[in-house]
Amino acid sequence: MKWKKFTVKTITDAEDVIISTLYDIGLEGAQIEDKVPLTPLEKEQMFVDILPDGPEDDGIAYLSFFVEVCDENPVDADEITASIRRELDGLREFMEIGEGSIMVSETEDIDWINNWKQFFHQFYIDDLLVIPSWEEVRPEDRDKKILHIDPGTAFGTGMHETTQLCIRQLKKYITPETELLDVGTGSGILSIIALMYGIRHAVGTDLDPCAAEAVRENMEANQIDPKRFEMMIGNIITDKSIQEQAGFEKYDIVVANILADVLVLLTPVIVSQLKPGGVYITSGIIDNKEQTVRDAVEAAGLEVLEVTAQGEWVSVTARKPA
Repeated sequence: MKWKKFTVKTITDAEDVIISTLYDIGLEGAQIEDKVPLTPLEKEQMFVDILPDGPEDDGIAYLSFFVEVCDENPVDADEITASIRRELDGLREFMEIGEGSIMVSETEDIDWINNWKQFFHQFYIDDLLVIPSWEEVRPEDRDKKILHIDPGTAFGTGMHETTQLCIRQLKKYITPETELLDVGTGSGILSIIALMYGIRHAVGTDLDPCAAEAVRENMEANQIDPKRFEMMIGNIITDKSIQEQAGFEKYDIVVANILADVLVLLTPVIVSQLKPGGVYITSGIIDNKEQTVRDAVEAAGLEVLEVTAQGEWVSVTARKPA
């Protein structure tokens, strides 16, 4: 068995969004090559006494995706390359992705799709136990609050610092009456967790139609009533019909776990969706972009309530005047 390998040259800030976007068109099992230094936690988890100094981070990343080649699954490399190009061109409208070149090669039999699963196991986010779809709930954990999610489903497994920052901020501000708007919902993880903690209703928006199926699967896995979570596919930044469908001055909380450059475009628009006194929770912000997002938030007339950080990532939480 062989695999076609499609490699995208990009920048490290765009890794997560590109992986999520290309997953939604059927490209799974991303391999990341970059020069980002290991975090202290990553170093602790490596069974070596002394790590050699790595090369200086140049901000460049290579993301490789693998498609199985066999008689039952003929691969049209040109068609896949064209699909990748369309997705990258779409992302360029909202964010910097660097060179964005695509290289195609062929590699021998390796289980790229499943080998990564050996590194993903259940873990806690404070009092929430996150369990991947292929692991069973242990008897001693059955009384805990549990999120079931397949890390291969869109963007958002709970492991990334930005997702955890958003979860912690949501838990601070949600109430049983909360109406939540989740912009760039991906796998639906933030809305699903908020619903598990008792909010009334959530609306998720995403650019990619495949996000709707990802959300549906994760809602079913966590026994979320479909009436409590509504999905909208489209660009809420530029599409007036999506803005109107979502509703104006309707939401107690808007959460957006998106990169800083997109937040700058989103913030002046999304203010209209917030109720007076509503809370705006943002993440996906690399630490050197914190001030950029703060400036956009304040320029939109919002009051910054707090800035929280985890690793090199930041969350900015603000409030609309009452």
